Amino acid sequence: MTRLAATSSSFHYQWTYDVFINFRGEDTRHGFTGNMYHALSQKGVRTFIDDEELRRGDEITPTLLKAIENSRMAIIVFSKNYISSTFCLNELVKIHQCIKGKSRLVLPIFYDVEPSEVRHQTGNYEHAWTMHKINFRADKKKIQSWKLALHEIANISGLHFNPRHGYEYQFVDRIVKEISGKINRVPLHIAKYPIGLDSRVQKINSLLEIESNDKVYMVGIFGIGGMGKTTIARAVYNSIADNFEGLCFLHDIKENSRKLGLEQMQEKLLSKIARVDIKVEDINEGVELIKMRLMQKRILLILDNVDKCEQLEKLAGDCNWFGSGSRIIITTRDKQVLVMHGVERKYDIEAFNAKESLELLSWNAFRNNQVNESHMEVLNRAIVYAQGLPLALEVIGSNLCGMDVTEWESVLDLYKRIPNENIQQILKVSYDGLKQVEKEIFLDIACFFKAKDLEYVRYMVEQVHGFDPSYFVRVLEDKCLINIGKYCIEMHDLVQDMGREIVRQESPKEPGKRSRLWFHHDIIHVLEENTPVEGSEVTMKLDLSVLKRDTCRVLVKILAS
Repeated sequence: MTRLAATSSSFHYQWTYDVFINFRGEDTRHGFTGNMYHALSQKGVRTFIDDEELRRGDEITPTLLKAIENSRMAIIVFSKNYISSTFCLNELVKIHQCIKGKSRLVLPIFYDVEPSEVRHQTGNYEHAWTMHKINFRADKKKIQSWKLALHEIANISGLHFNPRHGYEYQFVDRIVKEISGKINRVPLHIAKYPIGLDSRVQKINSLLEIESNDKVYMVGIFGIGGMGKTTIARAVYNSIADNFEGLCFLHDIKENSRKLGLEQMQEKLLSKIARVDIKVEDINEGVELIKMRLMQKRILLILDNVDKCEQLEKLAGDCNWFGSGSRIIITTRDKQVLVMHGVERKYDIEAFNAKESLELLSWNAFRNNQVNESHMEVLNRAIVYAQGLPLALEVIGSNLCGMDVTEWESVLDLYKRIPNENIQQILKVSYDGLKQVEKEIFLDIACFFKAKDLEYVRYMVEQVHGFDPSYFVRVLEDKCLINIGKYCIEMHDLVQDMGREIVRQESPKEPGKRSRLWFHHDIIHVLEENTPVEGSEVTMKLDLSVLKRDTCRVLVKILAS
């Protein structure tokens, strides 16, 4: 048995703690922090408050490190003498790393200290730095990491309390309400086996720059169907949602805008983020309502499966519709939609590598990450067939679950001739959205011209259709159906299978009635049976009644090429 490395099987959102409290014990343990911890616990908020017995000198113990990493958010209690504690500062650096690398939420509390004193490191904070420099003269790198963490976290919007100007219990109630509002949000379901998500989520989060509060960014995620765009968008949502005032994930814009209309999509957006139920009678009125209600809010909006520019224009027309720090994520199969809307930050979703493919396939086929060596050959064959498409790996693995090696071989042989129906339906959505001339050119490329030189393809298609196909080839690339490489036109194997299956379904039993022929057995059958090739006058631009022999020569030439 071979145990696979869990590349992303640990990717989850089940925190051990809701809140980790970072504070200087001598200042607030038996007062404010102790009261806050008690109030949070009473409300069912799982809160970690470090026990001084866990401390060993100035270094953070593994227990504390784990508690920080497994906490959904952190509360930093900046008190007058906070900065004198090297232990607090070391914890702060770790929390800072979690904020930067994993988009964790942090709430700074300035208790009996002016926020400006902490942010600009004046007064007690300035004096403490002098003492640290004397005590840690040889470790300038550590001091620099403390300063950076303190500067960036202290500049996050937080809460200020002066015990001489207010009631502490009221301030604690305010904190509890704010925290409860955050942690009561239910995470979105991701996937049964969330393989390969970590690295992709991190790349998108780097484009989002969550730590930047003064700008609004739109980020587009594009790729062919079945690549996991929606799954990744859900994972990103879960990882950063705590950082925003308002949240909205609008699922399958393409389908829902057709069923419900964009006016109802606008209503949903306003209801989820602005918490108002407004009947939108006119789509342009909806635009004005979105601007009016959301321009002061820091929001996270995800528009899933967009296929038309109008959908973006009426739901997220411009960055200035939303408050500073807002983020809009768009998933689509059509890159041109993003280009036309001016979305500069784009992520071309990556296919699974061999390691990720094997892990996802194994979890779906065997329900664990252990692979019997006797299955490796057929597993590798399935991986080559799937070509890194997560949908295909999931479908194949699930369909073959419980079968022996011989049955796997038989099913994979069948897939090469007739694509799996579930995979076919998902991929075919992109084809169905094409105009007729685009469909014809796509089918030509799928049947004859994959991996052929771009100029050769342009020439051949122009001979058949009578016009330069350059624009339409670019449309197919924008819709992620082909990729224009340096020397040739590339196409995912399963996308090619989808196109060829569309042609095969024109006449499953009679090849001569199909518009295109590429399989040598079908061509030989047509030639030997002297069957008229129905539709070839469109594809080949030839008159069969006069030029049957020439038609055969063209077909043989295509086969030979």
